[in-house]
Amino acid sequence: MIDEIRITGLGVIDEAQVRPGPGFTALTGETGAGKTIVLTALGLLLGGKVAVSLVRGERALVEGRWRLPGEAVASRRVVEIGGDLDDGDLIITRSVPREGRSRASLGGVSVPVATLTQLADELVAVHGQTDQLRLRRAGPQRLQLDAFAGLPLAAELGEYRKSYRQLGSLVAEREEREGDARARAAEADLLEYGLAEIAALNPQPGEDELLAAEDERLGNVESLTEACLRAQSAISDADGEGADALARLGEAVRALEQAGVHDPTLAELAQRVQEAAALVADVSADIASYTASLEVDPRRLEWVQERRSALSRLSRKYGATTDGVLAWAARSSVRLADLGDDSSRIEFLRAEEGRARIELGRCAGRLSRLRAEAASNLASAVTAELAALAMPDATFEVSVSSRDDPDGLDVDGRRVGYGPDGADDVSFLLAPHRGATPAPIGQGASGGELSRVMLALEVAVAGTAPAPTMVFDEVDAGVGGKAAVEVGRRLLRLSRHTQVIVVTHLPQVAAFADSQIVVAKGDDGRITSSSVELVTGETRRREIARMLAGQDASAHALAHADELLALGAAEVQG
Repeated sequence: MIDEIRITGLGVIDEAQVRPGPGFTALTGETGAGKTIVLTALGLLLGGKVAVSLVRGERALVEGRWRLPGEAVASRRVVEIGGDLDDGDLIITRSVPREGRSRASLGGVSVPVATLTQLADELVAVHGQTDQLRLRRAGPQRLQLDAFAGLPLAAELGEYRKSYRQLGSLVAEREEREGDARARAAEADLLEYGLAEIAALNPQPGEDELLAAEDERLGNVESLTEACLRAQSAISDADGEGADALARLGEAVRALEQAGVHDPTLAELAQRVQEAAALVADVSADIASYTASLEVDPRRLEWVQERRSALSRLSRKYGATTDGVLAWAARSSVRLADLGDDSSRIEFLRAEEGRARIELGRCAGRLSRLRAEAASNLASAVTAELAALAMPDATFEVSVSSRDDPDGLDVDGRRVGYGPDGADDVSFLLAPHRGATPAPIGQGASGGELSRVMLALEVAVAGTAPAPTMVFDEVDAGVGGKAAVEVGRRLLRLSRHTQVIVVTHLPQVAAFADSQIVVAKGDDGRITSSSVELVTGETRRREIARMLAGQDASAHALAHADELLALGAAEVQG
């Protein structure tokens, strides 16, 4: 629940602290005092936007503190992004400069504003008069019914959506294969040509590197031979023209061995020189063998160069190296097999698609039956709530229907249209008085009736899936008299399931609140600003009286305020 909201430099509020209670909090004040600025501040903490004209000075700052249970989804998400909870409390801040981009932090970590938007539904459900327009549409009506149906329907809807995605994937692949037959045939021709070209040359792994080395060697046979002969002559003078390396090493060994009788160190050195002489002799033999292997072979050189040229042509088409060409060939063989299997694959997809449609139809049927059961229960619950909200003769109905579609799903023997959320069209109907024909609530219900329907729905759904905090922005518009009293009573009962914050101009509603916060406008002659104050006792009594009389409280207004507050207190105690 919301523990505190701090507001600095936003609209008519210079600085304020809003601390709604855990139950029902009423937010009141004169028209234009700035009640909606408090909701604007809350909206900023939930990722909303604000007009720059509402920023006072250089920057507006809003900070909110939420008390969260340890198992809350919001708590897990904050930890996932590296944020911290302050003794179990979540702190969100939003800074909005007059110029430049706004900044947000969640649990002490800077986050994109979009992150706050994603978390909003886990923290607060905001209902305003715009929600009356939303409630007129079929989509939100279905969501409201599904929320009331609870976990069994949510689980079935999850299975349906899984099957829906599977069917969509099968249909997409089949249509791709059927629609792109010409393009796929052309692709297959190109792959076949490339694979045939590679197979004809039959390159081997690493062959281009081996041939490059051989080409370099064959092209330089004479210089390599000359170098080897010079090296071999220096090591072992085969012509006897001078002392070679081996002879000099032999002299060194003999000299060290002779002196070694006087010093063992020289004897060890003689041994090491002897080992060096043996190594040089081995190298001499290897050079001689390499020299013998060198021969001028113009035909071999020509073949190597032609082979390298052919491999190079393949590399320019299919890969940077011979290994790249072979990798392309491996991938293309798999792709060609896939392309060549179109007809059988399409038949397989059609069969799988048929099975998937049957299973999806079964899921849709189960989903429809759950919705029909929930619709009956929701209609009864909302009708009972409307009776308590001064609409005793109103009847609320929830219609769950489907439309015929020859290309749709087979659901319980009918071909019906379907979508990602099932095959059901959900519509809320209202007969506001006895004898009236139930009509979609978007076609005949007044603003006051819609306000009460919305509240009745929230009360009905609250027991199944309540939001941590519910905010109502003048949802009681168009309501007065006895109906207003009942709205206050129902909001109080709703607050026993969840925290409820209500922006209201009705004293009958405010009197039922556990706590009341007043937004008051002041003017020092230079600038208009508003203050936010929790009122209790006599101060609250006078605020209720002001709301009743529309001016300074009279004795009559104060007496009436006492009656309303007593009525609210009795409901709280009861």
